[in-house]
Amino acid sequence: MTQTSQWPVPADSIRYVLPAPAIKALSEHPLTKELYPLAFGHYRNALGHHMHREHHRDNLLIYCTEGRAFLNVEGVPCTAEAGDLVLLPAGVSHRYTADPDNPWTIHWVHYTGPLAEEFHHYMGFSDAIRVLHLGQQPRVLVDFNGLLSVQQTGFRSKGLIHAANRLRQLLTAIPLTLDATSMAQQPDLDIIHNFMREHLEERITLDQLADLVGLSPPHFATRYRAQTGTTPIQHFLHLKVERACQLLDTSNRSFAQISASLGYDDAYYFSRLFKKVMGQSPSHYRHTNRH
Repeated sequence: MTQTSQWPVPADSIRYVLPAPAIKALSEHPLTKELYPLAFGHYRNALGHHMHREHHRDNLLIYCTEGRAFLNVEGVPCTAEAGDLVLLPAGVSHRYTADPDNPWTIHWVHYTGPLAEEFHHYMGFSDAIRVLHLGQQPRVLVDFNGLLSVQQTGFRSKGLIHAANRLRQLLTAIPLTLDATSMAQQPDLDIIHNFMREHLEERITLDQLADLVGLSPPHFATRYRAQTGTTPIQHFLHLKVERACQLLDTSNRSFAQISASLGYDDAYYFSRLFKKVMGQSPSHYRHTNRH
């Protein structure tokens, strides 16, 4: 049985709990059995909201949009505030209490399935990280509200299958949201990436990019990789390949002409780079996407 809190839900809040037969059907259906919701909802200004679970059987994801709550996860105290995403995984003892002076407003979903742990790692959670700060993200709210769209469908299987796949969409969007938040907090990246996009027809160097932000090339390269997971020159190459794909799709220019327009006089060399990134030659890419 799903372990939702017993907080009395007022008219402006929602608790949607799937019945046991529907959960069993989701656990067996090929489109949902790897990951599926058990209950979800939206609590507004949840004064008095609290819960204590010693043996949590499912996974609970909570997105706080207003207010605050005090949590204790396996003996470690923490606080959730507006913009925080909290994961309470299966098997992890925890308790939480809404701040009586500033109670949280939350969207939440209980879920389970064999892929749940993989999704947790993918989102960036770990045994040491239970709370991620997303900030106020309308995209995340859209995905949570997508779960609630299953209301008033009478627990029909098609609606529940849709909700299960909206859950996947929600979880896979979290890392993209975190990346966007991180990059927005790093104005240097905006400068660098704008410069790259404005100079796609050239061959720029690491020294040029480092000069933009006043760092030595080694320091810049290390900092850039820490922020993005790749090297600046590799990212610049990927931008060039993206542009080459666009030109192959939308023009009749030869690949030699496209290469020259992107700063490569040696079309054969750029063709090898293109194939390394795309996994196919430029001619095969053009033929495949036009026929």
